[in-house]
Amino acid sequence: MAGSRLPPPLCNAPQPNLTSEEGCLATSTDRKYYRRGNAFIKRCLRTHEFLPGPQGFHVPRLRMESLKNEADTLRFLRRRTNIPVPLLFSDFEYDDAYYLITEYIEGVSMADLPDHQKDVVIAELEGHLAQLKTLRSNRMGGPSGIVIPPYRVLCETERDDWSQLRTSDHLEYVFCHNDCSQHNVIVNPETLKIAAIVDWEYAGFYPEHFEFPFYRRNGPSVALGEEEDDTYTLLNFLNSRLETKASMAKR
Repeated sequence: MAGSRLPPPLCNAPQPNLTSEEGCLATSTDRKYYRRGNAFIKRCLRTHEFLPGPQGFHVPRLRMESLKNEADTLRFLRRRTNIPVPLLFSDFEYDDAYYLITEYIEGVSMADLPDHQKDVVIAELEGHLAQLKTLRSNRMGGPSGIVIPPYRVLCETERDDWSQLRTSDHLEYVFCHNDCSQHNVIVNPETLKIAAIVDWEYAGFYPEHFEFPFYRRNGPSVALGEEEDDTYTLLNFLNSRLETKASMAKR
């Protein structure tokens, strides 16, 4: 069974802690996860719930914005594609937390399948990613304009406000998941059909190369071992598209 997947710890973040709270499946450094019947609930931690880390309390980045961006993305993809994503029931802010409520997806993580079965899933997944690339825009960010760079980029910058990215004069950006690891692909173990692609917090319109094929091996959406690390290439690109005060004054 799977409603979403908790990613492996990244950027030396403190290890996730389980919780005995009724209905709560797990607590990570950024989120709490619940199941209620056929509903899967993900919410950000409230400020008094922040977990201790090596240098004080771990303060989640863009904790509400990322969940809002995921909700906007699920609505957008349901409207514009036939890509399998969870049905969004509701999303809202309440008491210093943002809630995302979707259907609970039955299945197993692609990461848990044997390698010979993963090849079948990858063939279908790449078809869905190709469909994503047909969605184009002249601005970067999610469907409502929220810009959440890929996690590997956030790890290397303290900037959270990317609202001043310049628009392009043509539709050069394609829609990307930006965290397309095997853990985020839920599969029917009998048919090997993809039941849903989940965790769209970092999704949006970006250059095509932002969508690195992390799904081709197990592990987090960051470079491992001798893999090419594109983090600074992506960060430098985003920084190069930030509007300066001078360019804004010319408007």
